[in-house]
Amino acid sequence: MSWSIYEALRDEIVGGEIPAGSALRERALADRFGTSRTPIREALRRLEQDGWAERGPREMRVRLVRPEELLEIYEVRIALEAAAGRAAAERRTEFDLLRLQRLHEAMVTSDVGDSIRLAELNLRFHEYVWSASHNPSLDRMLRQLNARLRPYRGATLAHGGDQWRVVLADHDGILAAIRRGRSGEAATLAERHMAGVRNKRLQIYAERADI
Repeated sequence: MSWSIYEALRDEIVGGEIPAGSALRERALADRFGTSRTPIREALRRLEQDGWAERGPREMRVRLVRPEELLEIYEVRIALEAAAGRAAAERRTEFDLLRLQRLHEAMVTSDVGDSIRLAELNLRFHEYVWSASHNPSLDRMLRQLNARLRPYRGATLAHGGDQWRVVLADHDGILAAIRRGRSGEAATLAERHMAGVRNKRLQIYAERADI
């Protein structure tokens, strides 16, 4: 029981349905899941151990990612995104190129006012690049890292009207390098793109402590 509750809460945190900073109250959760407080307490303890929640003076809360943690996550992700871009340029198939191109075209015509939808399309582009690397370990590590940032999806793209155009231009360059088999260029562009995302995320964090 505690494991299924843990999984449900974790998925809602990752999906942004329970925002960062939200209280996780045992009694309310017990009522919601129709159980005693014991499995709730065990699920919350597991969330805390896995870094999804933190204990406050009076109650457990969904954990906020702090600036130093963002830097650590992005330091690793930037390196892995560069590796994925390089590998994708070397190993991509025609199918990989086709779905990347179709997705990029869909992104170009998307409604820029729907930041959550834009974030989903943006993530899918990255996932397609990871898949095109044909390195399951690399793909898995990037997905795990990205999960740490999922509660904040949409925040970067909602911040400033020009940001989506920057993303599209970056993706266009990465896709072109992958298509042409230019592995070094693909790695450099992927690294530069993620460094820009990191810088924007830190800027937003400085302006809004809840992101």
